[in-house]
Amino acid sequence: MNHPNGVLPVDSDSTLKPSLAESVVKGSFWIFSLRLTNRMLGLLRTVILARLLMPEDFGVVGIAALMIATLETFSQPGLATALVQKKENIPDYLDTAWTVSVVRSILIFILLLLIAPFVARFFNSNQARIVLQFLAISVIIAGCRNIGVIYFQKELNFKNQYIYDVSITLGNIAVAIPTALLLRNVWALVLGAIAGSITRLIMSYVLQAYRPRLRLEKEKFSQLFGYGKWVLGSSILVFLATQGDDIFLGKMFGAAALGFYQMAYMISNLPTTEVTQILSHVTFPAYAKLQDDRVRLKDAYLKVIQMITCFAVPLTGGLFIFSHDLVDIILSEKWLPLVPLVKVLVWSGLMRALMDSTIPVFNASSTRVLSAIRLIPEVPNNFILP
Repeated sequence: MNHPNGVLPVDSDSTLKPSLAESVVKGSFWIFSLRLTNRMLGLLRTVILARLLMPEDFGVVGIAALMIATLETFSQPGLATALVQKKENIPDYLDTAWTVSVVRSILIFILLLLIAPFVARFFNSNQARIVLQFLAISVIIAGCRNIGVIYFQKELNFKNQYIYDVSITLGNIAVAIPTALLLRNVWALVLGAIAGSITRLIMSYVLQAYRPRLRLEKEKFSQLFGYGKWVLGSSILVFLATQGDDIFLGKMFGAAALGFYQMAYMISNLPTTEVTQILSHVTFPAYAKLQDDRVRLKDAYLKVIQMITCFAVPLTGGLFIFSHDLVDIILSEKWLPLVPLVKVLVWSGLMRALMDSTIPVFNASSTRVLSAIRLIPEVPNNFILP
């Protein structure tokens, strides 16, 4: 029987059958195909914009993104992760989760408007103030997205999941590149980010029949947050450890240096973390269905580690050897100062790929201790940045 809001509830018992392996294989195909498409489009966008814009433009947007990510992380209740991990049906929890998301996004938007002048002063970048205030719109847009898209991941429907994900890149490209050709300044990145967020908002309602309503039930929120708070706490700790370098560079050396560093980080982490990202999206819901069978969970995890190692090590070595030529040919000569950074950061990318592989198995476990172990925080996906 259909849920009143148009969602066909998931029968968690029926998904514990042998069809799980078939779903994972099919999901892997869609993830690989659509993520490859998404990354090729993203790479095309990055190459074009890197040639048209200056490193300082990327750095200014990077400052704004850092502030948005900070507030997102410190206020992240982890409800989406809790909904995927939850074994029973979730339709009755969706409206509460969506209401929390909307209210949270409005509060973050207001706070960003208020702190923008102080952020600009801290980083000594007047342009960062208006960019941050404008990009704050993307937070509200993200908060209003259809919570029903959680079913894409929970039901292993990776076809719709990655059609949904690629929409933000297409929307971004459609606006960012023409704007860059006309203006040749930071507003190409800003307007592209807003366009991508709007496109993803629209697609969340096109691809999923569920229609959320404003409704907050304290008991249901408490149940979800009982799991999500462990994700929140550990995400904050890791965010402080992993984002401190961006804050330091932006403060001490300015927006241009931050732009070089963030581009180097993106390039050095791209090959290895892409392998992990693909597998993580498949394995988390699959692990969640195996959370009560620790033997099968362990075997599945070890196989994933072997697969990541086989792909990540050669990619890391190739990027280390050919980094100078790749940067010169793809991004242009003005980006060559980031080559030494790439040669160093590429090894951290390899380590991150191996560490990230543990996140899905920890998040899928119903044990609180495991849920609390979060190696890398959820990065807000409000807009696309290099």
